[in-house]
Amino acid sequence: MNKLELISALKNEAGISKSEAARVVQIFFDSMAEAMAQGQRVEIRGLCSFFVKNYKSYVGRNPKTGEKVTIKPKRLPFFKAGKELKERVDY
Repeated sequence: MNKLELISALKNEAGISKSEAARVVQIFFDSMAEAMAQGQRVEIRGLCSFFVKNYKSYVGRNPKTGEKVTIKPKRLPFFKAGKELKERVDY
């Protein structure tokens, strides 16, 4: 399912216009992204959680040249499926 399919499902299920459904979906995604940008955890009970993982700086290698390269510290988003979602997918 992609974003347009999600908007269509919301439109049909809630009985609202496509533009209203698109706005709701956009507000939802923007709110999640903003919370994660601030380092907050986003949890949707029974479905999943999104959180930011912090990585320290480390020394890596350029695969072509074998040269050592310092990798800067970074923060990356992660997704963790909830128990109910795991059970639903696995039947």
